[in-house]
Amino acid sequence: MTLDLLLVTAYFPPDNGSASHLFAELGTALAGRGHRVTVLTGFPGYYADEGGERYRGRLRVCERTDGITVIRTATPRLPQNIPLLRAVWQFSEAAALLSAGVTAPKASAALVYSPPLPLGLTGWALHRLRGVPFVLNVQDLFPQSVIDLGLLTGRRAIRLAEGMERFVYRRAAHLTVHSEGNRDHVIGKGVPPTRVTVIPNWVDTDAIRPGSRINDLRAGLGLRPEHFVVSFAGVIGYSQDLDTVLDCAQRLRAERDVVFLIVGDGVEKARLEEKARALRLDNARFLPMQPKARYPLVLDASDVCLATLHASVRTPVVPSKILSIMAAARPVLAALHRDGDAARLIEESGAGLCVPPGDAEALAAAVLKFRADRQWAEALGRQARRFAVAELSLSRAVDRYEGLLRGVANTPGR
Repeated sequence: MTLDLLLVTAYFPPDNGSASHLFAELGTALAGRGHRVTVLTGFPGYYADEGGERYRGRLRVCERTDGITVIRTATPRLPQNIPLLRAVWQFSEAAALLSAGVTAPKASAALVYSPPLPLGLTGWALHRLRGVPFVLNVQDLFPQSVIDLGLLTGRRAIRLAEGMERFVYRRAAHLTVHSEGNRDHVIGKGVPPTRVTVIPNWVDTDAIRPGSRINDLRAGLGLRPEHFVVSFAGVIGYSQDLDTVLDCAQRLRAERDVVFLIVGDGVEKARLEEKARALRLDNARFLPMQPKARYPLVLDASDVCLATLHASVRTPVVPSKILSIMAAARPVLAALHRDGDAARLIEESGAGLCVPPGDAEALAAAVLKFRADRQWAEALGRQARRFAVAELSLSRAVDRYEGLLRGVANTPGR
């Protein structure tokens, strides 16, 4: 049976980053299976691969891409490094997408990406106004993630945020999470276990495949085959704790063949670039966020790839970059808590090593261990690739989402 599906997300290509790519890949795959898919989103602006000139001065745009109808709505662009303004943007985004959803084609079911959590209110309002049951796809545990980082501190603000979290969770027809730890958190907020399903995030193992480490990106940076490249690629924000990576680079500055690549953009990038200049770290290089088509070149050029989280981050997050690293057959070097879901994934898959978060000395020792035994590092990468193909493929995730959305759409009384 063909479904009319609504995907609600703040990020969609040409926006860059894992959030936009996940829903684009899922929507395209569902459309390829014959379902009618409509996406509600904003105008591009999140490290977009291309400019937004075509949207300037417009309030709403409807377009077709890869068999999907995309309805874009204008929302205010506010600085993301100021918590209050970020909150204002999140609620304005939720209101804008609701206004578009009210006039969008009627859907059998909706899938809503969180964060931002206020989009869950959009899903609930569409359910109330149009009878569309919604599934909430919980990627990050808000507000716990920002409480851990010290970005949300006022008692009243925390109570309001946690109240919104419980409200949205309990009113979704179903919730999906990408790890068991996230499932435990959601159930702890009062959601019955039968309404929470773990569907691991996926990686397109056809788009990201093992490639030669001697490639155009290395050549453009003047890196020789003997250079041992340690890369971090992704959003450069508060959670990623790249201070520890720079401290690690400082400890290894005498190792002339070790080069750190920090690829991406975010609220912390300017400060970190200034820190690297102050420390005179000529072994650390910053590159801008790469378009999706060039991202595999960063992975291919690397000998080991980093996934780091701040020591204060206790939520069981699994950074999506880990999956991409595995698909590229590169070993993962993670600096995060060993009792989290990311560490369990790395251990279960045999994809690499974990060291304690915030420990630059341990991180430096691990880098040297990988460099000293490159055959072992390559073997870890091959094992990571095998696991990604077998357990984390896009087709496997689409099967599960298709079945879940079909069940939600066909459940009477939703």
